[in-house]
Amino acid sequence: MRLKICTLFLFLPLFLSAQNTYKQPSADVTNIVLAPPTPMYAISPANDAILLVDYNPNPGIATLAEPFLPLAGLRINPRLNCRQNTTEYTGLTVRWLVLDETVKIQLPAEGKLAGMPKWSPDGRQIAFGVNKTNGVELWVAEAWTGKSRRIGSFMLNDVLGPAFTWLDDSDRLLVRMITPYRGPAPDPAAIPTGPTIDETTTGKLAQVRTYQDLLQNPNDEILFEYFGASVLTLAHSSTGRTQQLSQPGLYLDAEWSPDEKYLLVTTLRRPFSYNVPFEDFSRKTEIWDTRGQVVRTLSESPVTDDIPRQGVEKGPRRFQWQALHPARLLWVEALDGGDPTNKAEFRDKIMLLDAPFTGEPRELMLVKHRFSGLQWTADKDIALLSEFNRDRRWRTTYRLDLNNPAAKTVLFDLSANDAYNNPGSPVYKKLPSGDWVIAQDGDWAWFDCPGASPEGEFPRLDKINLKTGEKKTVFRCPPNVYEKFVMFTGKDGQQIVTSYQSKTEPPNFFKVNLKTNERKTLTAFKDPAPQLTGIEKRLVKYTRKDGVPLSGTLYLPPGYKSGQRLPLFIWAYPLEYSDAATAGQVRGSENTFTFYRGDSPLFFATQGYAVLMNATMPVVGDPETMNNTFIEQITASGRAAIDYLDSLGIIDRQRVGVGGHSYGAFMTANLLAHSDDYAFGIARSGAYNRSLTPFGFQSERRSFWEATDVYMNVSPFTHADKIKKPLLLIHGEADNNSGTFPIQSERLFQAIKGNGGTARLVMLPHESHGYRARESVLHTLAEMFEWANKYGTVKENKP
Repeated sequence: MRLKICTLFLFLPLFLSAQNTYKQPSADVTNIVLAPPTPMYAISPANDAILLVDYNPNPGIATLAEPFLPLAGLRINPRLNCRQNTTEYTGLTVRWLVLDETVKIQLPAEGKLAGMPKWSPDGRQIAFGVNKTNGVELWVAEAWTGKSRRIGSFMLNDVLGPAFTWLDDSDRLLVRMITPYRGPAPDPAAIPTGPTIDETTTGKLAQVRTYQDLLQNPNDEILFEYFGASVLTLAHSSTGRTQQLSQPGLYLDAEWSPDEKYLLVTTLRRPFSYNVPFEDFSRKTEIWDTRGQVVRTLSESPVTDDIPRQGVEKGPRRFQWQALHPARLLWVEALDGGDPTNKAEFRDKIMLLDAPFTGEPRELMLVKHRFSGLQWTADKDIALLSEFNRDRRWRTTYRLDLNNPAAKTVLFDLSANDAYNNPGSPVYKKLPSGDWVIAQDGDWAWFDCPGASPEGEFPRLDKINLKTGEKKTVFRCPPNVYEKFVMFTGKDGQQIVTSYQSKTEPPNFFKVNLKTNERKTLTAFKDPAPQLTGIEKRLVKYTRKDGVPLSGTLYLPPGYKSGQRLPLFIWAYPLEYSDAATAGQVRGSENTFTFYRGDSPLFFATQGYAVLMNATMPVVGDPETMNNTFIEQITASGRAAIDYLDSLGIIDRQRVGVGGHSYGAFMTANLLAHSDDYAFGIARSGAYNRSLTPFGFQSERRSFWEATDVYMNVSPFTHADKIKKPLLLIHGEADNNSGTFPIQSERLFQAIKGNGGTARLVMLPHESHGYRARESVLHTLAEMFEWANKYGTVKENKP
């Protein structure tokens, strides 16, 4: 097997003189990192309870060191036959809202929770997986009593999709079961039988992203089939009885029709590909009956490694069942070859087919721009249709009557980046029929709105008339706090549950009466780091020299006194915008509670630094050419932040550090290469040579061969000889993010070293794009602090 384990020996020459044991920051920082986080949560479909899920986001390095198989874009735990999971789920508690009771779910004495649990449709049971020695079992708990039991004797398989889903009767579950009586995993011969060969055909464009963990040889194909294969099975939670629906297969999707008489199934099949992940393998989509018999084949797709950049596949896509119909299927087909650069009056068409699926599909309507989605309302045949105009980066949402598509009316029409006018997301509810639809009060639909404004975010609960577009705000976050809608509760529609927090109060759930504004506390999660409540938090706004408004959240250490000049650490991530107006909009809130989690740069505030978090670094311009001025725009944005904070007398501009993760790391290395505003930089898990991502990066639409000068100019590797300020490079050895191969950091380090610069390369064993093991997280913080203390506290005499 091609198992992935620690590969430190591959990089031995780089580490001969380096520290090779894990470090920790000071005890006070370590204790904060290891403090239990507030639970995750899942809302009951009946809106009468909240499931609180305790978890550990930073397990020990031994968890990450467990071998995995990198196959087809997946990381598979061969012992459990499941996807690699680096989060430890530790406990389940149901908080009942009506009776004001709390029930602890009884977990099996042996084994660990395998992931987030799922409520049954009636809100009376909770299903979850349990990792045992040789596989993942299915368990179900009674939400009222907390008693749990194992269902059946099978093992689950989540490699290609969800391991289980409830049916509407709240008794049966559709499970992906490991093939019964299968033999041991294949153990290919260590001696190869020949070379691995790939071939391309003249004229075929396969401009794919630089994916990782792909299949590499025939042995990988065999392993992928072995671990990916499952049997679709109905399991009864009441009796444990099972009914097999399929033969073993590589099932990518399986979804019941609303009346649960048909199953929409997509199956992967050979040939596979060594260039794209499993979702783009050859596949077939069919409709099955309840016995697993094929009713109709809807599409047969080859390997889709030729999708145009920022395009879609040519054949049928986006299959979905229509709500409030027993069994009506819709899908989308491209009219422009899937290529957004082709001229076309209409980009897509929506097709429709009703049960019993023996007739010909009919064309419902043409879509002018790229289809983005359908959201079903509580009124039969009324939906919200969204389309995206790539040229303008513009999103339009229509109220659509499927019986009269030509009469659709515009509901929302705005820039995809417009935060101030963003209507938010519809609130959904589950009907007794099992359909999920937008929650409505007559023609008025409920929307959960982020509430962005020039003063920051103040979340709202709005009612929007789907016929007229009129809006009414029913609940608004009060001043100086951050409170957002979570769900409705009760039967009269006048009570909601909110999540409430402030600068000094951690998030907790409250029940709020919309008529009387009466409030009731539902949870009492404590501040995990009360010693840091003295840290001051401010929303700061300033302007770039070209007039683009900028902002960020400034944190000042406890005990800061006005007039004291502090060292500054800037943490940022560049984003692209078509216009200065949306680029300058304020996102986020200064009123949220500050959690100090993981390897957050916020911890610099404990070291006496001012920290500017999420400093906006917008790249503004024509989507086709904006990266032509990437360097100029990010250097101007960084300088504007420094100038502003310097003018306030808060910072010592000679002691400014900058950092970022992923694209933020790319930004950091560029800032050190093209600006002398910074004393040091910290770049984590970045990509620094854009010739290694030749078919686009972030929102770049051109290929390396279409814009060679741009690719080379924005690559810090090209300018490594100009990086004279100290740069700390940190990267996970097992980074599987597209484009950010570990070699990106290795080669930049070697380039800086070869040109006489100052740099340090830290490769974290077993870590991927983000760092999870507590040893890695603590070591990362220690490295960051040491680097800043070494290079960020020395004043320079600048002319």
